[in-house]
Amino acid sequence: QVRLVESGGGSVQAGGSLRLACIANGYTSTTYYMAWFRQDAGKEREGVAALGPAGRPTYLDSVKGRFTISRDSAKNSVYLQMDNLKPEDTATYYCAADERFYGLLPAYDYWGRGTQVTVPA
Repeated sequence: QVRLVESGGGSVQAGGSLRLACIANGYTSTTYYMAWFRQDAGKEREGVAALGPAGRPTYLDSVKGRFTISRDSAKNSVYLQMDNLKPEDTATYYCAADERFYGLLPAYDYWGRGTQVTVPA
């Protein structure tokens, strides 16, 4: 199995930036599709960004132009650069991975524990 560990969360004022990182650890050499999700209190988990076949990114409409997903395959890591953060971006952000690609649907088999992002109004 693979274990995912997120980092980079924190509290930042509106308009600020954060960069999240997700490192995949395990004994497998399998390359996984990876994605970012978020969930705030009282809301459903939603897909934020994903890297699919050929490295093509997919984004939640509300973060387009502000968030950028990238991957370092050699390090088996995925990143989420978040710029111009807004209060509505406040949530716990989760890294997800799977041998199959699910886009922004929360069907991935492996999940990190999450990292908190807070943007006060």
